Amino acid sequence: MRSLAFLMLFAAPALAQPLPVVQLSAGMHLIRAEVAADYSSRGRGLMHRKSLGANAGMLFVFDGAAIHCMWMKNTYLPLSVAFLDEQGAIINIADMQPHSEQSHCATRPSVYALEMAQGWFAQRGIKPGLKLGGLEKLR
Repeated sequence: MRSLAFLMLFAAPALAQPLPVVQLSAGMHLIRAEVAADYSSRGRGLMHRKSLGANAGMLFVFDGAAIHCMWMKNTYLPLSVAFLDEQGAIINIADMQPHSEQSHCATRPSVYALEMAQGWFAQRGIKPGLKLGGLEKLR
């Protein structure tokens, strides 16, 4: 029985249900974002992933507006995170390095965070103040 529990512990990430997906827009750029809207999925995030599709990312939906922070423990991919306010406007963007436990935080209260491949926002000229479209689908 103990070996079954051990196996289940390591198989759990593989058995996790797929997250819902929402299409967002940042200006003319479309984003396919998995939605992490509960404690478990937000905690797992993009950990253990070896690849991320083009224009794909993860949208973290928090329970309320606060100074939310992200880190990269057990995350293999270099990512950029954009923190968003209640209206979907980008507050700030931070680049994050794989396997780092350094915190990257919103500079003012946020309700969303969008993780994309590192450099995705910069390569498209997307900066703080831009409002993302598609978040209304989550309400």
